[in-house]
Amino acid sequence: VEFDRIPCTEQGELKLQFIETLLKPNTKAIMMMHASNVCGTMLPLKEVGAFCKAHGLKFIVDCAQSAGVIPISMREMNIDALCFTGHKGLYGPQGIGGFILQEDMIAHITPLLSGGTGSISHTEDIPDFMPDRFEPGTMNLPGIFGLHASLEWLTETGIETIHNKEKKLTGLFLKKLKELDEAGEKIRLVGKTEIEDRTAVVSIQTPGRDVSEIAYLLDKNYGIMTRVGLHCAPSAHKTLGTYPTGTIRFSFGYFNTEEEVLFAVKALEDLLWN
Repeated sequence: VEFDRIPCTEQGELKLQFIETLLKPNTKAIMMMHASNVCGTMLPLKEVGAFCKAHGLKFIVDCAQSAGVIPISMREMNIDALCFTGHKGLYGPQGIGGFILQEDMIAHITPLLSGGTGSISHTEDIPDFMPDRFEPGTMNLPGIFGLHASLEWLTETGIETIHNKEKKLTGLFLKKLKELDEAGEKIRLVGKTEIEDRTAVVSIQTPGRDVSEIAYLLDKNYGIMTRVGLHCAPSAHKTLGTYPTGTIRFSFGYFNTEEEVLFAVKALEDLLWN
């Protein structure tokens, strides 16, 4: 398998003008995420989907960072396969995820795992019908029940309500960090510094201080859990100019409060200025 990476800016924005230059006679698909798991920048699904449709390419999207928060239309965005995980914006348990396929995609995918499904026990062949074709063995029933419960809550609460709450919290965090250190001498905001076209994931660097040390102290002294390092995305960090040090990543959710955001900012001030 050969692939090329479509370049992005230091804010994590996709450089759309490069897509056509990377197109080859044997190109089959474009695969991309909806939002960065490092800096939260949203990527232009509609524009890339239109390009794929115009050039006969399959469009495969990872919405792990946006499912449950940002509305997605597979039809309008020309998405052929949409992959998700349950434990992030969908608020489900860990260990459950899945994908949604357009009808003509089913035959293009060879199941990664095979085994008994309980549906056609008289044969050793993998079923060719959905969803059994991609569900071998005993299903994760606790995970499925948990995801079902969370989806019911999401439907009742409303994606727009959740997104607006997360945007408000993220905007407050960005605003207070810029007020605290406008010059970026002790706190460097990574990626977009405004709330538009981003999710509630915010990465920072702490020039002059080890990011792992600060993340440890946030957890130990203040009970603030972040994720520090390269986030399984070294190429993204190279684009953002944060490799090999990595970043401290904050993620705000619907159940966080403004008081907690201000507490996090005060904790950073205590650690970096005292």
